[in-house]
Formats: sequence, C-alpha cells, structure tokens
Amino acid sequence: MGAQPPARATATWGSALSSAEFAAIRGAGFEPVGQVLGAAVYSAGSASSASCPGAWGSGNGGPTARLPGRELFGPLVQAMYQAREAAIDRMAAECARLGGDGVVGVRLSRGSFALGGLEFTAIGTAVRATGAPCERRVPFTSDLSGQDFAKLMMAGWVPAGLALGIGIGGRHDDRTTSRQARRWSGNAEIAGWTGLVSQSRHDARRQLEDDVRRLGAEGVVIARMQLRVRERDCPDAVGRRDHIVEATLIGTAIVRFSRTGQRQSAGPALAVMSLDPQRRQAARNRDAPVQ
Repeated sequence: MGAQPPARATATWGSALSSAEFAAIRGAGFEPVGQVLGAAVYSAGSASSASCPGAWGSGNGGPTARLPGRELFGPLVQAMYQAREAAIDRMAAECARLGGDGVVGVRLSRGSFALGGLEFTAIGTAVRATGAPCERRVPFTSDLSGQDFAKLMMAGWVPAGLALGIGIGGRHDDRTTSRQARRWSGNAEIAGWTGLVSQSRHDARRQLEDDVRRLGAEGVVIARMQLRVRERDCPDAVGRRDHIVEATLIGTAIVRFSRTGQRQSAGPALAVMSLDPQRRQAARNRDAPVQ
C-alpha cells in the first residue's frame, strides 16, 4: 500500500472537537477546517541498552565514577524530542495546506512500532479565523481544548506553539538506597530515588523553558506532566538493579496580543431599585418632567 495522501481543502471537514468545543471556537471567531495528523517512526533505542549510571565501588560502597544519568541518556532524550517535533511539524504542514491558521486540541502519543522502533503521533483540529486573511507563515499548535482556547483568546493571549520538555535519568541502587527500600525499613524517605525524580523533573523543566524561548513566547500553560518510572537488571553488575525515570512536560507557549483582552459588547444598563421608600420617591421626583 502506498502512503496515505495528505489532507486537502474540500467542501467538507472533519474534526476531533466535541460540540461544546466547536461552539466555543466559533464564539472566539474561528472555524474548523479539518482534522490533521503528523507521525514519525524513530529508531530511538531504549534506556535498557544504555550503560549503568553508576555501579557499586569496591571501597566505601558508593558508586564508581561514571556519567550521570542525565548525560548518559542525553542522545535518547534528543532523539525523542526530535521525533515529537517531526510529528508536530508534519501536522502543522497539513494545517497550512488546508488554509488553517493553527491547530487546537493537539494530542501527542508514543507507542511501539510493529517493525521496531517507536512511533510518535500528533493529531488535532485545524482552525481558521473567520473574516480575516491568514497572516501567519507557520500555523500555531496548541494542546488546549476548544473552550480553553476560546478563553485564552478572549483574555488577550494567542498560542505560539507546543512546548516540550523531556528529562531522563538513571540511578544504580547503592547499599544505602537498597537498605532504605526494604519493606521492614519503616516509613522513611528513600533519598536516592527522591533525587532521581527531582533531577529528571528539573531537566524537563529546563528544556521546556528553552523551547518557550525558541518559540518567542512569554510563558507557557502546562497541560500534562507525565512521569514514567521503571527498573531493570543492571548491565554491569549481576544481581543488581537500576532505576530509570522519564519526566515529560507538554504545554502551550503563549504570547500576549492585547493588554486588556477583547472587551465584550456592552449590554443594557442594569436597573437597581432601592429598598428605601424615601430614596424611591426622590428618584421619581428627579425624573418627573418639568411642567
């Protein structure tokens, strides 16, 4: 079978929007033009193929001098980041071919590919501003729902693009960690695992901030914070265990286009009636026509 033909502009359109999202987007001055998809299959490898982030030493029981987990898995982090970016860029290219200004409700997913490697997909709904020509060369991307997208626009902000942050760290369980993790050790913090999780989240946040700056945005609205934790047999020490933590942050980078936001149209003035009979009589006398 050949490759699936790219989306093209037609008289009909599809979307992944609910009826409430559709109504919210229309209320913000946009209309859907079609569902768009981007995919990329990468031979990104696996954390299980990397060396041990630190095995037990022979003297004091501490880890030997090895690369920290954050550096050990650096190439894997870069490959996963590039794969997601490729999927997002292809989705945005489909949006441009449909004449859309951007993509809302983006959902990113990752899974194993049947022939090997990892498949990264990005799917969303392309939208176009009604009554105005598109002035953006590159469509924006956003994982905000239709309702949240409309609220953002009404508040004077516009999406600049999806921002990603990925951090992967690994730690070999030393004697202290193994002792703290035993069931009969009582209620106590496992300091090694706390440090591993904290460092992985820190690396993901730092990459997310770099992505926001790359997009030229002022800030980011975080939609998802994922943490995957697993253990493996240490490749360098028989009978020992390593722990791998993968932290992922996904959000929409935003830019302000109005300091006050879009003002709602002014409705009729609200009439307020005083409960004081003297004030009501004074108001009637004041409004009475002059004879």
